Amino acid sequence: MLIAAASDIALALDAEGRIQDAAFQRADLPLELKNTDQWIGRSWQATVSEESQSKIELLLQEAATRNVSRWREIRHPASRGPDIPILYSAVALVEPNRFVAIGRDVRATVALQQKLIEAQIAIERDYSRMRNVETRYRILFQMSSEPVLIVDANSHRVVEANPAAASLLDENPSQLIGKLFPDAFIMDDGAVAQSLALTIRAQGRIEHTKLRLDDGKEYILDGTFFRQDAASFFLLRFAPVSAQPAIGYQPDLTAQVVQFVKDAPDGFVLTDSDGRLLRANAAFLQLAQIEHERLAQGETIDRWIGKSSVDLNVLLANLRQHKSLKLFSSVVRGEHGPPVDVEISAVVLGEGNRPNLGFAIRNVGRRIGIENGAHPELPRSREQLNELIGRVPLKELVRETTDVIERMCIEAALKLTNDNRATAAELLGLSRQSLYVKLRRYGLAEPSDDDDGNLG
Repeated sequence: MLIAAASDIALALDAEGRIQDAAFQRADLPLELKNTDQWIGRSWQATVSEESQSKIELLLQEAATRNVSRWREIRHPASRGPDIPILYSAVALVEPNRFVAIGRDVRATVALQQKLIEAQIAIERDYSRMRNVETRYRILFQMSSEPVLIVDANSHRVVEANPAAASLLDENPSQLIGKLFPDAFIMDDGAVAQSLALTIRAQGRIEHTKLRLDDGKEYILDGTFFRQDAASFFLLRFAPVSAQPAIGYQPDLTAQVVQFVKDAPDGFVLTDSDGRLLRANAAFLQLAQIEHERLAQGETIDRWIGKSSVDLNVLLANLRQHKSLKLFSSVVRGEHGPPVDVEISAVVLGEGNRPNLGFAIRNVGRRIGIENGAHPELPRSREQLNELIGRVPLKELVRETTDVIERMCIEAALKLTNDNRATAAELLGLSRQSLYVKLRRYGLAEPSDDDDGNLG
């Protein structure tokens, strides 16, 4: 009873390590362990997990040799869930060849150890990430071509200075650290110098303040106030007034791109993932004969694009699959006029489950009319067939496709036979008269050509 009260589990063992008796301090522990009602008479090794069986032998050997063994963690299979760790020590009794195994449930300790390890790994990961961030920003700080100072907000002394700032003051960076600001900068106006620190502390920042140093050069000062741990600092950046932007740099480039989209002769449309119009430029509004953009916002663009909603469904399906699409042939139906042939290029904008879509729409009605002459709807190459699906009835497409293939075969046969029409007719399995009729049909022979004179 004393042993059972002092431990979570106690086992009485014979000389061979078979369990003669078992006592548990808590009533729930034998329910959590697997098959405890079958332990009596079984080997102690048979009740533990496979990797713990060798530890049982060590426990009994040490107890037999030194009367008391060291504590070792043994894992018992659980009724459900992971194995249960029990910390055991074996004691040899005065009566020969008898042992008592005392066990303590260490699941709480193991859980704490696991949490400690996970916390330590998280700390190491965060420390590594912060160290990498600090390295990147320090490299950026050192390589910046503009003078940058970090000044202590309380003492007004320079804490850090990049090489550009040291070059500006013609001093070594290490010598600049510790000097008072703005005394470190020799300015021609003492009142301005003295008011800088007061201004940045009162307002928290300084924006585009012009100052002149003693050498006559003018600089634009930008500063901001920030806190780090328990300390406060000013970050100051000096830019020469005469500094020219880098080659190729255009500060209004984004605005110019927006202006280009608004004024472009081709239509540009921005929609949500379902094809509902969000924005459209003037070219598309003119093409669709819409008086104002607000009249179209929220409408699905199949109201104007495609002969039916099938066009938009095909367009959106390909766009979701490939993320971009170009030269998709369709039509734009104006509010008051006839449909206009167009080519559509589109792209998915952004990430996520419901990204926006951008469409570029070009009017090609005049180009198609010039290239195809009197029959703009009939294809003149295999590439045009896919573009006409949904625009030309299937019967006409099949007939036109047959004509294209027949003409290609005749041209290939004439090329293989060096324009020997009799041999070409034989290759194609046609009579010479039938071949000549087809040549005239496809414009490959003049109507005035004599049948026999041109078939030899």
